[in-house]
Amino acid sequence: MSQLGMLIIVSAPSGTGKNAVIRELTKKDSNIFYSVSATTRNPRNKEENGVNYFFLSREKFENMIINKQLIEWDEYVNNYYGTPKKFIEDMTKKGNDVILEITVEGAVNVKEIWPEAVMIFLLPPSMEELRNRITNRNTECIESINKRMISAESELKYVNDYEYVVINDDLAYAVNQIEEIIHAERLKTIRNKNIVNKLVRRKK
Repeated sequence: MSQLGMLIIVSAPSGTGKNAVIRELTKKDSNIFYSVSATTRNPRNKEENGVNYFFLSREKFENMIINKQLIEWDEYVNNYYGTPKKFIEDMTKKGNDVILEITVEGAVNVKEIWPEAVMIFLLPPSMEELRNRITNRNTECIESINKRMISAESELKYVNDYEYVVINDDLAYAVNQIEEIIHAERLKTIRNKNIVNKLVRRKK
């Protein structure tokens, strides 16, 4: 019997490099999958249903909200976005781990619904470096950068709600640290109940 997979929540201020970290994790470990969200927006070029998103009608999405089939959801620019509970349940039952990249507010809410989730907060090496990274994108004006910095300071207030913090000063090192966290979490008794129960039954 294989062990149960786990839900891994990763949060970080914009500019910390969470997308690069998650991309490397899923590349290096075939057992880790990025959570596929549901949305009511139309598919963009080359986007595939069930791969990039689950593309749903507004009526279907609202029915999922009513029937509590989403572990979290939000509405942005007149479209719904959310995480289907069934996708995560199916993946973890197969022994796969699922990474959910989500805001700090959403993470706290998901933890209440999914208490065994592993919460990792990705930090920049410093606030000065975070500003440099956002500035070096050359995609935003000073006003927008200042807003992102204010938002980052607000997000940091939630850091104590997370079990782990990882500083992304070096991408390879940050990925390695999260791999170590995942490895340790996979050894927890709660994730190996099937194996433990099987051995206990044999002993009897």
